[in-house]
Amino acid sequence: MAIVTDSPAPSATADAGDVLTATADGFAARHIGVGPQDRQRMLDVLGLSSVQELVDRVLPEQIRTRAPLALPQPLSEDGARVALAELAARNRPCTAMIGLGYHGTLTPAVIRRNVLEDPSWYTAYTPYQPEISQGRLEALLNFQTVVSDLTGLPVAGASLLDEPTAAAEAMALARRSVKKGQVFLMDADTLPQTIAVVQTRARALGIEAVVAEGDLVTALQTTDAFAVLVQTPGASGALRGFEELSAVAQKAHDNGALVVAACDLLALTITADVASWGADIAVGSSQRFGVPLFYGGPHAAFMSVREGLQRSLPGRLVGVSVDADGTSAYRLALQTREQHIRREKATSNICTAQVLLAVTAAMYAVYHGPDGLRRIATRLHTDATRVAAALQQAGFELAHTSFFDTLQVRVPHRGRQVVAAARQAGLHLRPVDPDTVGISIGEDTGEHELQALCEVFGATLSERTSGDLAGQVREREFLTHPVFRTHRSETQMLRYLRSLSDRDFALDRGMIPLGSCTMKLNATTEMEPISLPGFADLHPFAPVEDAGGYRDLVATLEEWLAEVTGYARVSVQPNAGSQGELAGLLAIRAYHRSRGEHERVVCLIPSSAHGTNAASAVMAGMSVVVVRSTAEGTVDLDDLRAKIEAHRDRLAAIMVTYPSTHGVFEETITELCAAVHEAGGQVYVDGANLNALLGLAKPGEIGADVSHLNLHKTFCIPHGGGGPGVGPVGVREHLAPFLPTHPMTDVPSLDGHAGDGAAPAVGPVSGAPYGSAGILPISWAYIAMMGADGLRAATEQAVLSANYVAARLAQHYPVLYAGRGGLVAHECILDLRPLTRSSGITVDDVAKRLVDYGFHAPTMSFPVAGTLMVEPTESEDLAEIDRFCEAMIGIRREIARVETGEWSREDNPLVNAPHTLARVTADEWTHAYSRTVAGYPTGRRSGPVAEGRGDKYWPPVARIDQAYGDRNLVCSCPPPEAFES
Repeated sequence: MAIVTDSPAPSATADAGDVLTATADGFAARHIGVGPQDRQRMLDVLGLSSVQELVDRVLPEQIRTRAPLALPQPLSEDGARVALAELAARNRPCTAMIGLGYHGTLTPAVIRRNVLEDPSWYTAYTPYQPEISQGRLEALLNFQTVVSDLTGLPVAGASLLDEPTAAAEAMALARRSVKKGQVFLMDADTLPQTIAVVQTRARALGIEAVVAEGDLVTALQTTDAFAVLVQTPGASGALRGFEELSAVAQKAHDNGALVVAACDLLALTITADVASWGADIAVGSSQRFGVPLFYGGPHAAFMSVREGLQRSLPGRLVGVSVDADGTSAYRLALQTREQHIRREKATSNICTAQVLLAVTAAMYAVYHGPDGLRRIATRLHTDATRVAAALQQAGFELAHTSFFDTLQVRVPHRGRQVVAAARQAGLHLRPVDPDTVGISIGEDTGEHELQALCEVFGATLSERTSGDLAGQVREREFLTHPVFRTHRSETQMLRYLRSLSDRDFALDRGMIPLGSCTMKLNATTEMEPISLPGFADLHPFAPVEDAGGYRDLVATLEEWLAEVTGYARVSVQPNAGSQGELAGLLAIRAYHRSRGEHERVVCLIPSSAHGTNAASAVMAGMSVVVVRSTAEGTVDLDDLRAKIEAHRDRLAAIMVTYPSTHGVFEETITELCAAVHEAGGQVYVDGANLNALLGLAKPGEIGADVSHLNLHKTFCIPHGGGGPGVGPVGVREHLAPFLPTHPMTDVPSLDGHAGDGAAPAVGPVSGAPYGSAGILPISWAYIAMMGADGLRAATEQAVLSANYVAARLAQHYPVLYAGRGGLVAHECILDLRPLTRSSGITVDDVAKRLVDYGFHAPTMSFPVAGTLMVEPTESEDLAEIDRFCEAMIGIRREIARVETGEWSREDNPLVNAPHTLARVTADEWTHAYSRTVAGYPTGRRSGPVAEGRGDKYWPPVARIDQAYGDRNLVCSCPPPEAFES
């Protein structure tokens, strides 16, 4: 698509200050929080004359890109809005009746406006600080309860990335739990994208993923399977009877295998729960619970397990603990399962979830309640049986007569014509083969669409029905908790949503200075277009001619991302950073295999690396070898050379983050790349910190072969309380043939080559061809509005802000690592360990005390235990940055009072933090410090807590007992009595 600029942009060689002066009315000046005068004040603190001088000092000369970014001139906000509206209008959603795990649904407006489109929900971070995340933790607990109740399995997680990756995670869970067999057996009626993703993951792990040719009981008699996947209803829509499903489960259990049920939550409101017939694990998608189609994502997948498997669940699990006052409180349970701790011992590389979409699905269940969900499911099934009767009356044969909402119709030699005629009538059907058409009824399918559908077949719709639920009858009640039976009016629902969001701290309240996670502005202009029907309502397997806007948007975004990174090709299919890592490593493995070098499986990983790096290497079937870091936080080149020599013939790759995880531009990065290449390995540069390079350097030019990018960090997709994310993978030309592919023959890749059904070189890593396509307009808008100069200016301001924070706080807290001239990159690490030794105050205490000052804590104990990693980003203004610095300085003074003995180590504002309003206003106060010090550490009892800030944020609970929560794991809604207070 040609981008028309609204105004000329300044030269790409201009200083950041000059850029923002010249574009004072443009988007870049609104995205970047610091204006020219404040920027000069920051430079003065650093003793620098200009931003350019900072860049020259901090960035190694050998990695600087020599040409300005070749991007279009920037659009204004209105220009971007118009351009995206035009792209959306070029998509033709039609009524989605394709099925295959994606269904038409209706998002209640109160949920769309007050969750999906509300910054108090979409700008929140992962709830690792549970005291200030109680709202979204309750919402996620609702999600877990929905999944557990409907599947009948007692423990559910807080969402996964999509149904196919959830199935792959279930395969890995089963492999860990069952010590015999090498085969993961899959139902022939499994979703095709699930089969493909599972096979991609299985190949890397040395597991044989087999699709059963006949019935599953027979296949289990002849296959040494450790688990079997049953899709119910099947991809065809066919619904097996209870006895047949029970027979499969019984045979699997007799063999010592586990049973995985890939199921439909809406169908489970009127059919038997999967636990009742013997499933051990349930997976699926919650998309049809009010989450738009979004051309394939983002959607929240789910997993639930029987008792005994909960400690092997991948991803996150919300449980119930108590706070310091004995009040029930929510938290993420069993966090030590997560890959950032387990590293090379990880059994999953899942880092993000799909929290925003899981919250949407949970609130859909809250809004409709059990009776409303049953009504929707019953209507869909009834409508499907009406269509079935009409088609049979017209002489058509159905492939099956037991179904929930999906039919397959025999139309000998007329499949293509029927699908084309339906498209003309505004309906998207599934072309199964030349003789068969699939029809799926969604919540958005009304009487008009049903009649139009029947007319396509020359049939007449009536009230006559034909078809059944295979004798399945749901016997267990579900969603009995009051939260699902209370909020029937919109007033009640609105207030419930508001009450939850009020308990949380998100970017709409104040700065979230998380190092490595980059919590910056998610501009409204970027966010609004995702709700446009052309983007929100298109099925991922719609005909390509009806997806012209998406295809152009994806092609343009991939082209822009390739330009800013210096790579030849980019794929946006990976729907999380972890999946981008996996895709990049799988490309490296496939490249080596294509050259006959199958033995190259060793992946070198610096000790400071992100936890997902080692986990992804394990998931890609590689052997992890750790490279030491020096005392300065850089990769130890002597140890690197020794490890290269020791593994020269088996070396596949090195994974390195640049700038380093320690927040430093390493001077030796080009030398590192050359050493690995000389030994025949590939260089993977983790793109987590690309926001410190954008416009200044390109990974593809400094020696890297592949990188993943975090669009939810550098390119402004919001974190959404822990997801969604997008993790595109970029590669140099020699790795381009090994980028992710997709099995759907009617969805060509963007280079114009359609799939032919043959086994791909690598395969897909996500269920939809373009991953979480529905949120790609956000990053498209960001790049389009920033332009080359704006992107570079953002990078420079991020580096300036981080160095300003480091300079202001260095006399109070040691800055652990720095590069040449004592400068850092876009984040800095504050070392609290000496203070812990002198006062007993821990990094946890400081993190909780920051809540009293009105801040989310920085990243704790990563990459070094006992430290805080601070990243101010380019979006925060100087007043807010100074407010954070003053808070940290104030906390240091408080620590000094503990060091001198004025406050005891056992009773002081830090160890008792955070302080709730209930505590501060209690009748009894027994502490040595005052209530004012506890609740108003800045001394302001009323009005703004700082210049330009709003009212004080009060945490809803006191400090939560983490150990208690892990010992007393509760994973479903608390009993009603718990809510009486």
